[in-house]
Amino acid sequence: MNDADALKYALPPETAEDAGWVLHEGATPLSYRELRVWKLARELSIEIHRLTLEKLPRFEHYEVGSQIRRAAKSIRANIVEGFGRRRYKLEFLKHLTYAEASCDETLDHLDTLFETGSLADRAVDDALRTRLTEPGRALNRFVQAVEREHASSR
Repeated sequence: MNDADALKYALPPETAEDAGWVLHEGATPLSYRELRVWKLARELSIEIHRLTLEKLPRFEHYEVGSQIRRAAKSIRANIVEGFGRRRYKLEFLKHLTYAEASCDETLDHLDTLFETGSLADRAVDDALRTRLTEPGRALNRFVQAVEREHASSR
């Protein structure tokens, strides 16, 4: 997709925010850092990183704590990789799907931490669970927008 095609790919303002796009005067973002969905994933990965090092027992730092940190970081990394391959619709969608799966994996690791008592604070668990739904929903809308609006069929 060249620059002219990128302008065709721009989403209307009313759907842009829902889909995770931040527009540049009607154009698609020039950097993944401008994507709302990436910003959500970034904030979440930082929050989970800090939480696992501050709130979990020391032995969990290298077990499920490590797994949940990697899963949360994978959400944002796959958004970045997909954005880098955005010229090819299927590649873009593949990495956005991986990001969605990493979001689910992060939730599962959170379940494990709570169920085993390693994360005993119900309020922290509930807050983090709520925060995890934000990038999941944004990714879902973003995937739908890419499927609907992307110029490339490859």
